[in-house]
Amino acid sequence: MRGSFFGDALILLLEHTEEGAAGLVLTQSTGTPIHELLPDATDAQGEALLGGPVQLQVGWCLYERPVGGAGELRLVEGLMATTHAETFAQVRQSAQRYWLLLGYAGWSEGQLEGETREGAWLWLEDATPELLWDTPAEARWQRALDKLGVDPSRVAAGGAQA
Repeated sequence: MRGSFFGDALILLLEHTEEGAAGLVLTQSTGTPIHELLPDATDAQGEALLGGPVQLQVGWCLYERPVGGAGELRLVEGLMATTHAETFAQVRQSAQRYWLLLGYAGWSEGQLEGETREGAWLWLEDATPELLWDTPAEARWQRALDKLGVDPSRVAAGGAQA
């Protein structure tokens, strides 16, 4: 859950294969209202999040319930995703909660495993969409650590305790 590029980051891991991994950072706001980024989305509420440093021109919409749109992916119960602009419009029209994230975080073959062995990441393997829906972005990292029962002041890289 912690990465050097983003400091205290909570990552939603989307894919993890032998070729590499990809995920979305859930803790960093861009500070820019969505309707300023997407002038055609005047009805969009909230600020966009920075999903990661890769392909910032690609927007990911995370939302709660299916809308039957193109490219709709069910990640876990209560958490859907799409990169399709038309589906994002359907989500906004459905009056449900959503987040728009720009870009994604990526790891090359073996990189995530190596960083995990070095103690750079902790894994919260439970389906926990409430971290996204019920917790402000800036508090998600700490809330995830609380769910794990981890005190970050007692964790050091390499697995050694301070």
